[in-house]
Amino acid sequence: MARDPLVLAQVKSVLEEITQIAPGKSVELRIPPFAAVQCVAGPKHTRGTPPNVVEMSADVLFALIDGSTTWADALYAGDISASGERSDLSDLFAKAAATIRIAE
Repeated sequence: MARDPLVLAQVKSVLEEITQIAPGKSVELRIPPFAAVQCVAGPKHTRGTPPNVVEMSADVLFALIDGSTTWADALYAGDISASGERSDLSDLFAKAAATIRIAE
């Protein structure tokens, strides 16, 4: 699957802002096939599969940011895969939705 350069740029921009809101390395936030970042304060993970992983599509990421869906609704619909005790990013995405604007 080819990565759309515009979507790639938007995903990277959103993820950069998320790492500014919640700096840290305890959760890996993955938006395949575009990018992944580590965020949220807590124990740093350095080897193997991280214990706290959140994965979603770019469309879900944008919907969370523009407010057209909530963390709970996307999780319930199976649009978010979240594992680990620190993987509930509902508060983070509520803060992010209040501050991040996606360029068209």
